Amino acid sequence: MRLPLWGFMILTGIKCESARTCPLDHVTEQGEAGLFGGRPRCRTLMMERRMGEPHSLPLLLLVVGAVLLGPLVSTLDVPLDLPQPPTITHQSPKDYIIDPRENIVIHCEAKGKPHPSFSWTRNGTHFDLEQHPNVHMRAHSGTLVVDISRERAEHYEGAYQCTARNKHGTAVSNDIMVRQPRSPLWSKEKIKPIVIQEGVSLVLPCRPPAGFPPPIVFWMDNNFQRLPQSNRVSQSLNGDLYFSNVLHEDSRSDYICYARFPHTQTIQQKQPIAVKVLNLDAINETMEAFYNDTDLFSEEPVDERKPTFLIPSGPSRSKMVLRGQVLEMECIAEGLPTPDISWAKVSGELPTMRASFLHHQKILRIVNVSEADAGNYRCTARNRLGSVHHTIQVTVKAAPYWISGAPRNLVLAPGENGVLMCRASGTPKPGIQWAMNGVPIEYAPKDPSRKVEDDTIIFTDVQTGSSAVYQCNVSNQHGYLLANAFVNVLSEPPRVLTPANKVYQVIKNHRALLECTYFGSPIPKITWFKESRSGTLDAETHKEHDNGTLEIRVAQPRNSGKYTCVARNSLGIYENHVHLEVKEPTRILRQPEYRVVQRGRSVVFECKVKHDPSLTPTMTWLKDNGELPDDERFVVDADSLTIGDVTESDAGVYTCIMNTTLDHDSASAELTVVERPEPPTDLELTDHKKRSVQLTWIPGDEHNSPIQKFVIQYEDSLHHHRGHWHNLTEVPGTKTTAHLKLSPYVHYNFRVLAINSMGVSRPSFPSKMYKTEPSAPDENPTDVHGFGTEHDNLVISWKPLSGLQANGPGLHYRVMWRQKMMDSEWIVATVANNSKFVVSRTPTFVPYELKVQAVNDYGAAPEPAVAYGHSGEDLPVAAPESVQAYVLNSTLAEIHWEPVTQKLIRGYLKGYKVYYWRERSLHKHNPHHTEKQILTFSGNHSKGKLPGLHPFSLYSFNVRVFNGKGEGPPSRNQQFETPEGVPGAPSSLTVTNPNLDSLSLEWNPPRDQNGLLTGYTLKYHPVNNSNELGPEEELALAANETSVTLLNLKYSTRYKFYLNAKTRKGPGPAVTQEAVTIVDEAVASRQVDIATQGWFIGLMCAIALLILILLIICFIQRNKGGKYPVKEKEDAHTDPEFQPMKDEDCTFGEYSDNEDHKPLKGSRTPSSGTVKRDDSDDSLVDYGEGGDGQFNEDGSFIGQYSGKSVSRDTAAAAEGHESSEAPSPINAMNSLNSFV
Repeated sequence: MRLPLWGFMILTGIKCESARTCPLDHVTEQGEAGLFGGRPRCRTLMMERRMGEPHSLPLLLLVVGAVLLGPLVSTLDVPLDLPQPPTITHQSPKDYIIDPRENIVIHCEAKGKPHPSFSWTRNGTHFDLEQHPNVHMRAHSGTLVVDISRERAEHYEGAYQCTARNKHGTAVSNDIMVRQPRSPLWSKEKIKPIVIQEGVSLVLPCRPPAGFPPPIVFWMDNNFQRLPQSNRVSQSLNGDLYFSNVLHEDSRSDYICYARFPHTQTIQQKQPIAVKVLNLDAINETMEAFYNDTDLFSEEPVDERKPTFLIPSGPSRSKMVLRGQVLEMECIAEGLPTPDISWAKVSGELPTMRASFLHHQKILRIVNVSEADAGNYRCTARNRLGSVHHTIQVTVKAAPYWISGAPRNLVLAPGENGVLMCRASGTPKPGIQWAMNGVPIEYAPKDPSRKVEDDTIIFTDVQTGSSAVYQCNVSNQHGYLLANAFVNVLSEPPRVLTPANKVYQVIKNHRALLECTYFGSPIPKITWFKESRSGTLDAETHKEHDNGTLEIRVAQPRNSGKYTCVARNSLGIYENHVHLEVKEPTRILRQPEYRVVQRGRSVVFECKVKHDPSLTPTMTWLKDNGELPDDERFVVDADSLTIGDVTESDAGVYTCIMNTTLDHDSASAELTVVERPEPPTDLELTDHKKRSVQLTWIPGDEHNSPIQKFVIQYEDSLHHHRGHWHNLTEVPGTKTTAHLKLSPYVHYNFRVLAINSMGVSRPSFPSKMYKTEPSAPDENPTDVHGFGTEHDNLVISWKPLSGLQANGPGLHYRVMWRQKMMDSEWIVATVANNSKFVVSRTPTFVPYELKVQAVNDYGAAPEPAVAYGHSGEDLPVAAPESVQAYVLNSTLAEIHWEPVTQKLIRGYLKGYKVYYWRERSLHKHNPHHTEKQILTFSGNHSKGKLPGLHPFSLYSFNVRVFNGKGEGPPSRNQQFETPEGVPGAPSSLTVTNPNLDSLSLEWNPPRDQNGLLTGYTLKYHPVNNSNELGPEEELALAANETSVTLLNLKYSTRYKFYLNAKTRKGPGPAVTQEAVTIVDEAVASRQVDIATQGWFIGLMCAIALLILILLIICFIQRNKGGKYPVKEKEDAHTDPEFQPMKDEDCTFGEYSDNEDHKPLKGSRTPSSGTVKRDDSDDSLVDYGEGGDGQFNEDGSFIGQYSGKSVSRDTAAAAEGHESSEAPSPINAMNSLNSFV
């Protein structure tokens, strides 16, 4: 391994733990707490040493602190206006491959104060630019530019190293190896054609020319088409083409291997290889033709064989790979049949996230290899004849790599301590070399504050002038690492580099980071305040990081405001103000939803968003994570996306993204475009047979809606007109073939329709016509029946065969019949073009055996089954005998009879009918003349019940049998009597002569007495205003009574009465009535009478009409300025409730206060049936009878009611429970007056 001339790497020690400019992502909880309980500043160690402690303990603690805290720091960023050694900021990679199309550019950029100067070495010696006119260095930079247009690039190959120096130190770059890419030509060779027996293995070598970098190899044909590879044919890692076994189809003359050199943009081509694959017979035939010019691989027949490995060879091998690189292992096997390859790690699992299989499992690839990937890997080749294994032992080595990152610059104040550490590892363990300003550390000027201990340099009590750049070189046989890190000794007061009054905006409930990037030497102490310096920040919600950043873990609106960071060290103080604004988050309130839409329709995706009003939102829609198509069908609104006339290309995932300057929210939904399926295509008929055929087809596009089923239809052009299609069968949507059963003598055309959830596709194009040969019928007619339409005939009917069932031309029917149980010969008739046959002159209702056979020109159908029927029916000739009646109760009787014999029925027995009628009631002798009733008992019965009879009655009846033709003669009329039953309710109940303490009841006997009445029962209760019943009274009355007077009743009380009649069977239902004892019979009588008088109704109507006319005249006169005489007005209206108008303004007078809301006497009576006394004397009765009213001297009514009261001592009683008082016409008149 070639190491750089002086390439070194330096790691930063604990001094960087309080880095002036460490970014937040390098700060942890441990970094904040510090190794010694506070900020991990070396100042504490220095003070302890000055207090008299020996050097060894602080130095030991310093080293330990650097070990623990080293990973937590980052590179210092010293402001460029301060003195500092050079720092290389950009350099070319270690391996630089020249692009022949461009100039060579070797980068070397550095910063420092003062700005550094640059120089170069090539292959370890100074590179003098003045001696190379084609090379120049860019201004203010160390970058070399080599113009290769005038000189060959290979003249500038070599190892270049850049040096950047100023008065504070020297930094060096890596060794940059500049090399020219090479793409040599393939050596010319003559490749003989290969003739090989089918089934053997074959390897076509590629062996590309060695170039730099190595070429990319692939196989193509003369048409520049890649040769297909498979489990049987594959390319190895070295580029050879392997055949596990060859087939006849592998024969070709253009197997060409290509090598592409990407850096030179060239492709090299090997001579084509011809391969001819023959079987043994073909080899023998062509042996002579190829004998002198070919290689013959086999002469024996090739049998199946178990796998063997073509590559690698042997049972095992070892392989070394470097950490972080890609590990590729391959196993290619031959065998017949083609073997399958599988991989496994012997003692462990494959790293599934980093492992992949290439070339049909033949290559195992593991990326970013680590030490854990070392071990034994086994590949297995297997076919049905056996298996073979190969083990690969993998060893993982490592070029040097950083354990805790590259070293970091160290800034110290005079008198402070620090540590530089060069922590790296590798396999094998790398060696470490230190240098200062490019000079090996052992040759560098001595510095009493510096001590080198292996991978660590310890600085104690540094002084001004100790600034330098240190290099650390870590190397082993697999590579090297070179790093620069400076030690800069400065005395600087604190400064804050974060811009003043910077505004930070953060989303609510997110983390807020307020920066206070600072610098100072000694290290400043940072303190944060909010609004003022009077209060400290809450440690639970705020965290101050060592790099000066203030973290608010969960920002809330109350955290908004002004914040101040203060930086202090021994040389001064500096403060800076920043502002925090906490904003509301952006949220999608209504997300777009999954949509399934039919092609040609529109779809809308909604995306409603809430955001902070102070932020400007931007809505963006994506389709499949890309931009929306540039199509006017896509309309983006404020909160929706509309797609019109949807096409299949619109299907995909649509995402709405709402962006603000601080946050965003997004939501996605899928659009599926569906449509009826396309029709199937390429209908093909195979497997032709006499009665079947196989139909196959190719499904059309299902348009995102799976095909549920296929419907196969046929057209019979022989028996029907073209275009008449019939469904033949259905198959599931997963099938594309159907076995069709066919009928003879049909000219078939088939078509297929596809059905999905959206509907039915268009029919496919018809298949070719398929003709089946004629044959005798396969089946006979069905539904054969025999029946008669007359008493002396037999009609034989059947369901004829269809055209498909005929199986040939000349279809007709052979009809056969004979009487059942006669063993006679079958009588035969031939019938064509009809589906029934009539046999005449048959006996009445005789059973027959029937057969109908189908016949065509090619023969008869199989022997038909025998059907049965009867000749025609006639009316029955006999009536039922032994007819008797059994009375079960007063309303139900049961009739018995003997059935009529079948012979006398002369037809199908349908049942029996009982005719019955009521002659009369037994307590009256006059007949009822009731119409006859008929009760039918279907089927063969010998008895039946007659419900719903009248009790205590005489009934007559007879019984008849009936068949399909009609009824037979009736049996002899017979009679039966029904016993007594309970009576019906009395036909009426009325209340008469109500008095204060008595009333009379009158009633009529029940209409249906149902026996001999034995008396009546009367029950009654008083009823209060809550409809609660009082104590019950009961009276027993004689059967001949029709009225009763009840005495000693309570006055002004409502009573409820129940009256029922009785026979010897018991009481019947009751009739009810209500009545009220009265108080003032006269008043009630007059009130009821006047409310029903016609003259009173007419008077009220006339008054209403006159009021309307008066209003019209009043308004006319007022408009004319005239006066309307009150006298005329009052003479025209005699209604005592009509109010006089004021003469001046034509308005009504007022009612007196004490009469405004009193009820009128004509109102409805209370529910108790009484009329209460009232002090008002404007009774409608009084008015109707000419009572005294008060008038003015001109004869008009006075404006308010007054006068004497009329005594009322009695009340009107309600008459019966059906009577009710009519609404008062006075109330109606008041309503009309109010309206007018």
